[in-house]
Amino acid sequence: MVEKKQKILEVKDLIKEYQMGEIVVHALRGVNLELYDGEFVVILGPSGSGKSTILNIVGGIDTPTSGSVNYKGKEIGELSEKELTKYRREAIGFIFQFYNLVPNLTAKENIMLASELSEDALDIDKLLEEIELADRGDHFPSQLSGGQQQRVAIARAVAKNPDILLCDEPTGALDVTTGIGALKVLKAFNKTYKKTVAVITHNQSIGDMADRVFYVKDGLIEKVVENEHPMQPEEVSW
Repeated sequence: MVEKKQKILEVKDLIKEYQMGEIVVHALRGVNLELYDGEFVVILGPSGSGKSTILNIVGGIDTPTSGSVNYKGKEIGELSEKELTKYRREAIGFIFQFYNLVPNLTAKENIMLASELSEDALDIDKLLEEIELADRGDHFPSQLSGGQQQRVAIARAVAKNPDILLCDEPTGALDVTTGIGALKVLKAFNKTYKKTVAVITHNQSIGDMADRVFYVKDGLIEKVVENEHPMQPEEVSW
């Protein structure tokens, strides 16, 4: 378990409701969670449980009906639009199920696109080496496999050196072998750069890799489990 040196983010009493005609959908019903500097966490739950809604609110993409998200002592709900943009640009890295690479830019150029947003960006050539694509930096997305494209997407999110990396079903479009490759990159980023990684997934096996697992059900954190000995991706029973 990662030593809890510093709380980096705290979610309190998060409620999110959607109005669909005459029906109110309760996506989140009062979620509380904390993230600590340098830990690897998994937010685990079935489709429709609310886990992606948590990610979107924590990432500043969506707003809650009520409740708060506190990042390093600041309530992100009280930030101006300019400050919120800065939060999304500098503090948070996003990785999604689909790679969303710019098709007419090379792998290296896709990563560079994100690094230019940060004053404290990581070295792109080093990142390409770490994702084992140093010899593919000049290749376009259409010339890369799905697993390679996802590794580029991870490197792009990592390049700007965010404090928190939010990953929404990062292996959902990959087979087991390429999924393990993507997860190894995430674990390496967590270990090498001591940054917080939160993976949203419905895959129980990924939970075995985490320092802590948040189980989400019907818009609530049902339980939190700490792993005394988190596994490496290749050790997990898939």
